[in-house]
Amino acid sequence: MYSANMNNAVKQYHQVDVQTGIASATPHRLIQMLLQGALDKIVKAKSFLVHGNIAEKGTHISWAISIIDGLKMSLDAEKGGEIAANLDALYDYMSRRLFEANLKNDPAILDEVQGLLKSIESAWSEIADTTDQAEVAAASGNLARAKT
Repeated sequence: MYSANMNNAVKQYHQVDVQTGIASATPHRLIQMLLQGALDKIVKAKSFLVHGNIAEKGTHISWAISIIDGLKMSLDAEKGGEIAANLDALYDYMSRRLFEANLKNDPAILDEVQGLLKSIESAWSEIADTTDQAEVAAASGNLARAKT
């Protein structure tokens, strides 16, 4: 009884934490959160696959596909140009591969998609770090001008 109540409390705390993070996140951070979420779902799907829990594996792969679809919908073809087009094709490829991994129960495909997502996440984090540094520098410059 105590354990069930504790698990429920932890889940509720986690939901509030995620909702707070989303509400205060920059667009860059939201993309990072989606990438991390997709990676988390793939890791969990692989674990369920290895342990023979096929239903949960399917649920987590479906969730990863949904997150990747969300990433795909967030692309701006006008502003993103060739990069957005390449990401669109890559997200489509990853969704198809995840669907295949689900059908074939193939952990190697999950590893492949996980590697692709990690590459995107790494590049995205570098962009975010650069953007954050530029914003801090601009804010510092504005503050310095305001003091003079």
